[in-house]
Amino acid sequence: MALYYSLKVFKDVYQLILKIFEYTKDFPREYKYTLGQDMKHDALVLVRSIYRANKAKSKTEYLEAFLDDFEILKLEIRLCADMAILTPRKQGAMAVLMDTIGKQITGWRNAGL
Repeated sequence: MALYYSLKVFKDVYQLILKIFEYTKDFPREYKYTLGQDMKHDALVLVRSIYRANKAKSKTEYLEAFLDDFEILKLEIRLCADMAILTPRKQGAMAVLMDTIGKQITGWRNAGL
């Protein structure tokens, strides 16, 4: 079993978290402490799911939880883009990472490791 912090998916999720923390600093005050805080929390929850999945014998439960939480985060990011809180460039940077993360987690779940 690899250490969770050496997994490629963990590194990608960590990069996504850094981007979310960086981008939410520039949110208008109205959204910084509501939507911005929710996005930060939801992104950090993803790391917990990776840790738990990597540690567990039956990973499916944690990977499914990851995918559920991941969908919520994707919705929040889309909402930010639709409300013009995030620039298309920032949304695009996160979309590339999120696509990679989604493929890795789905592959991990389907492999049944």
